Amino acid sequence: MTTNRAVPFHCPYCAEEDLRPHGDKHGEWECRACRRAFSVSYIGMLVPGSK
Repeated sequence: MTTNRAVPFHCPYCAEEDLRPHGDKHGEWECRACRRAFSVSYIGMLVPGSK
């Protein structure tokens, strides 16, 4: 399955760039450098003027 969504360019824990898809769900990634798995998801658009 292909998607036009952006992919992370670096690990949020160690900042290395050796990322690979992880698991069966969209947005799951693994970092080969620090051996952590993490997920990235879209929550929604912010309403202008809201906190």
